Amino acid sequence: MATPSDFEVPADRPHFAVWPRRLPRAVIAPETSLWFNLEVAATRFPDRAAYLFFGRALGYRQLRDDALALAGWLQKAGVEAGDRVAVFMQNCPQFPVALYAVLRANAVVVPVNPMNRAEEFKHYISDPGTKVVICSADLAAIVDAANQALPERERVRAIVATRYVDAMPAGAIAEADAPPAAMDAWLRADPPLPHGCTRWTDAIAQGLQPGPHQAKPDDLALLPYTSGTTGLPKGCMHTHRTLMHNAVGGAWSYGGGPEPVVLGVVPMFHITGMLYSVFGSVYSGATVVLMPRWDRELAGRLISHHRITHWVCIPTMVIDLFASPNYKSFDLSSLRSISGGGAAMPFAVAERLQAEFGLTFAEGYGLTETAAPSHANPPERAKLQCLGIPIFGVDSRVVDPLTLEELPPGEVGEIITRGPMVFTGYWRHPEATEAAFVEFDGRTFFRTGDLGRMDEEGYFFITDRLKRMINASGFKVWPAEVELLLYKHPAVQEACIIAARDAYRGETVKAIVVLRAEAKGKTSGDDIIAWARENMAAYKVPKIVEFVDVLPKSGSGKVMWRLLQDQEAAR
Repeated sequence: MATPSDFEVPADRPHFAVWPRRLPRAVIAPETSLWFNLEVAATRFPDRAAYLFFGRALGYRQLRDDALALAGWLQKAGVEAGDRVAVFMQNCPQFPVALYAVLRANAVVVPVNPMNRAEEFKHYISDPGTKVVICSADLAAIVDAANQALPERERVRAIVATRYVDAMPAGAIAEADAPPAAMDAWLRADPPLPHGCTRWTDAIAQGLQPGPHQAKPDDLALLPYTSGTTGLPKGCMHTHRTLMHNAVGGAWSYGGGPEPVVLGVVPMFHITGMLYSVFGSVYSGATVVLMPRWDRELAGRLISHHRITHWVCIPTMVIDLFASPNYKSFDLSSLRSISGGGAAMPFAVAERLQAEFGLTFAEGYGLTETAAPSHANPPERAKLQCLGIPIFGVDSRVVDPLTLEELPPGEVGEIITRGPMVFTGYWRHPEATEAAFVEFDGRTFFRTGDLGRMDEEGYFFITDRLKRMINASGFKVWPAEVELLLYKHPAVQEACIIAARDAYRGETVKAIVVLRAEAKGKTSGDDIIAWARENMAAYKVPKIVEFVDVLPKSGSGKVMWRLLQDQEAAR
C-alpha cells in the first residue's frame, strides 16, 4: 500500500521555489473508496445541486439515492465485485449516477467515447470482459449490434438505456439554458430500444438496494482506454487510490469548498472531464453546469447566467468562443479560473483572453495514465504555452529518450513522471506495462512519450509527441511548434500540421488551415507561406497549405491530427 512518503519529491526540485505558499506540497488522500466521497457530500449538502442540466437540478442526496438504486439493479443483474461495466453516453446527470452506481456495486467503470460505432465498440465488450453496458438511448442500437456480432460467451448480460430528456426540465426551458434547436431534438429523441434492453427509469424505479460496499483504496475502479500509435486501444488500470489523489488535488484548485460553480463541457468519458466534473466536484461538493455537447452560444449564455467560476476546457473551445459574432456580449466576469490542456493555447488567443476579459489561461498537462493532471500552472504565476509545474507529490524529469540520462534545463527530451496518481499498468498487456516504466534515480517513473523541456524555474514546456516528429532533410520539425506560430497569423482561426511525402526532403511540412470568416476568399496558400517565411525558420515553413472549413476533432475536443496524417498517407 502506497503512502505519501512513498512519493516524496526531492526538496531541491526547482519548481518548489515558485510553489504557491497557500498550498501544501503534497495532499493526504482519504483511505476510502471514491463512493464514500458521494456519501459525505450527500450528508453534508443534501439539497445543493450537484448538477444542473438545462436548468434542472440534481441534488447530492438524489444523486446518491439514484446511484444506490442503480447499484442494486446491477447486482441483481449479476454484477459482482471487480466486474467491468461500460458507461457509454454524452455528458448528462445520468453519467455520474451510473459511474457511482458501478463503484457502489464494487465494480469497475469502463468509460467509452460515445462517438464509437458498433465495430469499434466490440473491443470495449470483449477486451475488458464487460458484463453490463449503461448507455444513452440513441446509442443502444450500436451496443446491441456490437454485442450480437460477438461470440455468445463474450456478450454482455444486460443493457440499460436512458434518454437525455429524463434529466431535463418537465416544462419550458428558460432562454439562458435552452439548447439550440438541433441539440434539443436530439436530446428529446426516443428511438426504439433493442429487445431485452432495460429503460433507465424502470431500473431506478425498482428501488433495489445493493449489498455491502466492500471496495478498498487499492481495488481497481476505472478502466479508461487510450489509443497508442499501434494496435487497438489499451485499458489503463486506475484504482480508487490513484484517482482519489487528483480528486483531492482538484478540490484545492476549486478553492477547497462547495462554493464553485463549474462548467462541465469536457466530455465525462474522458479522464479530464471525469476528474473535474465527477470525482473532484463531488469531493468538494461543487455544482457542475453540464453541456452534453460543445456549442459556443450556449456556453456563453451558461457562463453568464449561472455565474460560472471555474472552467476546465480544451483551447479549441476558447478559440471557437472568440469566433462567435456574439462573444463580446458574453459576461465572463464571474470566472475565477480558466484552465485546460490537450493542446497548447495559442499565444495570440491567450493574449486576447487576457486583454479583453482579464483572464489568464492556466494550462495543465496530463495523460489518461496519470488520471489527468500531472502538471499545472499556479494561477498566481502562470506562464503561457507552458505545461506548468509538477502538482502535489509529483516528480518529473526530462531525459534523453535513448540513454535515459537527465538533461539540463532548456534541452529537449522525453518527459518522465512519478506520483500517487500514476496508473498501475495496461489491462492484459504486461509487455506494454513493462515498457511504459523506467528505473531512474532508484525509483520507478512513467514514460509519457511526450517530448519537452524544463526551464530554470521548473516549468515544463511540451515540444511534441515523440512519434509525431517530421523529418525534413534531417531537420526535426515539431508540428505543435509550427501550429502555435501559425495561430499568430491574423487570418488563421485553426491550424494542424502534418507530414507530406517529398521526393527531395523525404518529408515536408503541410498546413491544414481553417481561415477566420473575414479572411475567406481573401487569403491564399501563398500568403500563408510567405508570412511563415518571415516568422519561422526555413525548414519549418509549410510547403503545402490546404484550406478546410473545419478540422476533425475527437469527442474530447482535440484536433485529430492522426486522422489527417493517415488521410495524407493514403493519397
